[in-house]
Amino acid sequence: MWVARRVLSSLVKRSQYAGQSGLFCRPQYGSFPELELRYLQCTCCWRSRVPVASFETLNANLSSSNEPCKDDASRTLDTCYTSEQRDAILQLLNTATPGELAGIKLLRGRKSLNIVEYRTKNGPFKTLESVVNVPLLKHKSAVIVFNSILNPTVKKERKVRIQLAKFIRPEVDKSWLEDASSIVSLICGTNKIAWAHVDRGMTVLDWQQVDCPNFLRGTYMASAYLHDVSSVVALLPSADFYIIEKSSISVQNTALFPIMAHMRAVEAMLFALLEPKNSLPESNIPPRVLNMMRTAVGRHFGLMVGESRTSGAQTVRQLMTESVTQKLPRINFPQDLLVKYRNSFQMGSRRGGEELCDALLQAIAFYELLSDCS
Repeated sequence: MWVARRVLSSLVKRSQYAGQSGLFCRPQYGSFPELELRYLQCTCCWRSRVPVASFETLNANLSSSNEPCKDDASRTLDTCYTSEQRDAILQLLNTATPGELAGIKLLRGRKSLNIVEYRTKNGPFKTLESVVNVPLLKHKSAVIVFNSILNPTVKKERKVRIQLAKFIRPEVDKSWLEDASSIVSLICGTNKIAWAHVDRGMTVLDWQQVDCPNFLRGTYMASAYLHDVSSVVALLPSADFYIIEKSSISVQNTALFPIMAHMRAVEAMLFALLEPKNSLPESNIPPRVLNMMRTAVGRHFGLMVGESRTSGAQTVRQLMTESVTQKLPRINFPQDLLVKYRNSFQMGSRRGGEELCDALLQAIAFYELLSDCS
C-alpha cells in the first residue's frame, strides 16, 4: 500500500510542474474543450485523490464537433451547423431546380415542388429554421435533408458484366469478333433453315429461308441430310463468322429426343461444311463457325417465360416498323426486304416465319451483347 501511495504522490507532483502536460494534468495549449474533472483514488488510501478528465466528456465533445446534426428537437436547426454549412445548405435550397432537388434524400416527389413554390411565394430561405415552414418538411425530415446536402451519396452505376462464354461457343478472342465486318446468323428448323446476313453497321444485307424436304423423314439418312444442308450452304453469303443457334432441348426429355438428334445432325454438318480447313487448334486463325445459346437471345429480348422461349414475331414487326419511322433504328432493313416480309409475321400467319424471326433476332443480339461485354 505504501508503494501505491508513493507512486500516486509522485504523479501528482509531476503534474504540478508548469509548462508540462501529462496523463493527469490539463494541457496548456487549450486544444481540448473544457472537461469535467473526476478523480483517481488509491484503492488502499481514500485520502489521495488525483484529478483527471472524464473520458465520457472527452468523447462526447470530440464527436459532437465532427458529426452532422442529428435529430434533436431541443436545438434550433441553425445552431446545429456551422456558418459555412448553413450557407451551403441555403444556397442549394434557394437555387436548385425541382429536378436537382429530387436527387436529394427525402426530396423526391411533392417535397421538391413545395420548396420551389414556397421560395417563389415567400422569397429565398434566410435561415434553416424557416425550411420547416414548407409543407411536408418538419424538423426530423429537414435534418435528414440538410445532412444529405452536406454529405451527398454518389450512386455508382452498376454495369452488368457479360462474358462471351455465356452466349458464344467455342471461346473466341473478343477482338476477332469486333473486327468482323459481317456475320450470318443461322437457325435450323424441323423442315427448313433460315439465315440473316447483318453487317456491323446493323444493316440487313440478306434475309431468307430454304425448305429442306428430307429433314425428319425416314431414319435420318445421312446422304439425304447432307444433300439438303449442302444446298443451303451453297446459297449462304460470305461472312467473317457464321453463328448457329444452339437449342436448349434437354437430353433428359426423351419425348423430344428425335428433334434433338435432328438438330445435332444438321448442326454438325453446318460446322463441317462452313469451317475452313486451315482453322485448326494449333493455328492462329479463330474458328469461323460459332454456336450462340438460344436462351441468351431469348433473355436479351425478353422472350423467356420460365425456361421456355416465346415467339419473336411481334418483336420483329416492331423492328421493321422502327426501321421506317425512326431516324436511328435498332436495325436497318432495305426497302425490298421490308416489302417482301411486311405481311409474313402477322398473328395467326401460317407462312412459318419463326425461323426467319429467330435468325434476325440472333444476329441483333450477337452485336448488342458483344458491345456489352466488358
